Amino acid sequence: MADIRHIKIFDTTLRDGEQSPGCSMNLPEKLEMAQVLVDLNVDIIEAGFAAASPGDFESIKAISEVIKDSTICSLSRANENDIRRAGEAIKPANRGRVHTFIATSPIHMQMKLRMAPDDVLAQAVKAIGWARKFTDNVEFSPEDAGRSEPDFLCRLLEAVIAAGATTVNIPDTVGYTMPWQFGALIKTLRERVPNADKAVW
Repeated sequence: MADIRHIKIFDTTLRDGEQSPGCSMNLPEKLEMAQVLVDLNVDIIEAGFAAASPGDFESIKAISEVIKDSTICSLSRANENDIRRAGEAIKPANRGRVHTFIATSPIHMQMKLRMAPDDVLAQAVKAIGWARKFTDNVEFSPEDAGRSEPDFLCRLLEAVIAAGATTVNIPDTVGYTMPWQFGALIKTLRERVPNADKAVW
């Protein structure tokens, strides 16, 4: 029997896309765009960053109330307040997701977070626990994965999957890697993370 896999479409038009110059949307426009994404059979709609502003929170909540055929997701940093706002925003959704992230490259951990790697790992695991209070559909991203140490990424991803992350997203946040390097990184992670088969990549 053939190995048939479903590729899930995760769309960030309403969150990341809105940061493009001239692409800012009001609430009716966001609701209209969300419906277009549903019509395109998008599986997961990242509707915004709930903790970023009251407007973002309200738009995610409104989309969660209206859109019932796609999973509605809110982005959040790996801190309790962000995750609580994300969880509250997606509460009306038929299927809601919290997507939490923390920086994992040496330069970001040192200069941006001022945290040691073990502290970043511990914070990531805590973030998964906070998110699971709102939904069992939790996505995790190691920010700046393209410049992160593969050994540390493997350890971190194993820990967040064990803590309950159901999707892991590997972003090349600053556009650092070439396509073949990024492909090799994904291959390495898929092969070396012992519980890789327990999450969607």
